[in-house]
Amino acid sequence: MRTSTRLAFDRGTLLLDRFENDGAVLAAVPDVRFDARVERYRAPAHRLESVRDALDRRGIGVEVPPPARRLGPVGRFGAIELRPYQDAALGAWAVARRRGVVVLPTGAGKTRLAIGAIARARAPAICLVPTRVLLEQWRREIARVYSGPVGCLGDGSAEIAPITVSTFESAYRRMPEIGDRFGLLVVDEAHHFGQGQRDEALEMCTASARLGLTATPPRMGAPASEALEALVGPIVFELAIGDLAGRFLAEFDLVILELHLSPDERAAYAADTALYRAALERFQLIAPEGNWPSFARSAARTEDGREALRAFQRTRRLLSLTRAKAAVLEALLDRHRDSRVLVFTADNAAAYAVARRFLVMPLTCDIGRAERDAALAAFRAGTLRALVSSRVLNEGLDVPDADVAIVVGGTQGEREHVQRVGRCLRPRDGKRAIVYELVTRGTFEVRQGRRRRHALDARPRRGRQRA
Repeated sequence: MRTSTRLAFDRGTLLLDRFENDGAVLAAVPDVRFDARVERYRAPAHRLESVRDALDRRGIGVEVPPPARRLGPVGRFGAIELRPYQDAALGAWAVARRRGVVVLPTGAGKTRLAIGAIARARAPAICLVPTRVLLEQWRREIARVYSGPVGCLGDGSAEIAPITVSTFESAYRRMPEIGDRFGLLVVDEAHHFGQGQRDEALEMCTASARLGLTATPPRMGAPASEALEALVGPIVFELAIGDLAGRFLAEFDLVILELHLSPDERAAYAADTALYRAALERFQLIAPEGNWPSFARSAARTEDGREALRAFQRTRRLLSLTRAKAAVLEALLDRHRDSRVLVFTADNAAAYAVARRFLVMPLTCDIGRAERDAALAAFRAGTLRALVSSRVLNEGLDVPDADVAIVVGGTQGEREHVQRVGRCLRPRDGKRAIVYELVTRGTFEVRQGRRRRHALDARPRRGRQRA
């Protein structure tokens, strides 16, 4: 006689009814744990399909309550025109049983691809985005082709609909209540997950169909890559900037400008670099396998260590806007005064310094939505010719057409650089974008710059598609 159990959603987890010899059977099922508080077994909500399949293989019938709480029906979609590579990406995702990550460069239309996936799935969907800026942008793009209401979680709203857009933070807070109400989970900028930060937002959702979107996936084989694969799925489709430039993205020229420090800047940089490197070398003798975060934690315990960390921060502030960078930036802004220019800095302090010195509109996390939208509208209309930002323009924000990018400084390495370059690659007839990168000779920026350029030229990693 076939034994059976019942699975129910309970505060972001799956709760299993007891059955004969359950302990011996469930010991072999991954992620199932006994909860002594209720004397029943639990599993993460996102393991619904794998737990059910594992029990079925062991002769245990599984009853899942009808999705009475499942939102629906999904409204009608208008025509959604997809580029050939977007359609191919959705095909690869379908072959992978609608679980996986699609990697496309910035400006390649990942949002439209996701809307196409929602329309084809015809299931209640929740789309997670990292910022409030993207929250409204996604709602607007969905509403252009979708006839039904679009729910919103975040930025003061708490509206749930068959298609809902949520910030990462709101999803993390609300998934224990709503995690069983959707059949499709879409994760924009998916590289933010897999590192432990807010991963529970994905773990507490029962949606079996999952689509991750990113321009910069974690390095293959890294713990974050393996964790993201468990939460969303493997990389099922990937194209780089070089695959799309010239047809679907604008052609661009990358101009590297190597600059010198002034004598007093060089002296300050050398002194501070020697100070923190000495502390780092002492730490590496004690902990050869230690990384930078572990060094920072160790250094923070002593006054000498704290001074070394302060020296490290001073080198970053110094390089964020040196005298040579400021002079070259002034010349470039003048040279391209008839173009739409995006200036990227390492931090908000440098962004505001550029804004004050050259009267360039800053876009930072401190700028309110109304002011930001007005600035972007003016940039789109051509009445505002330049914007400066440290991080706000990096991910996802729909920036009007720009011709020139000037990278004055950065802190996030290759990932950040790919995102920034993509800001200027929206295609237009006859367009050829220019990307300037300002690099200070004899500093860590030279090595960092080589890695960034390699990221732009790198071909996609093959062999990742799974059926």
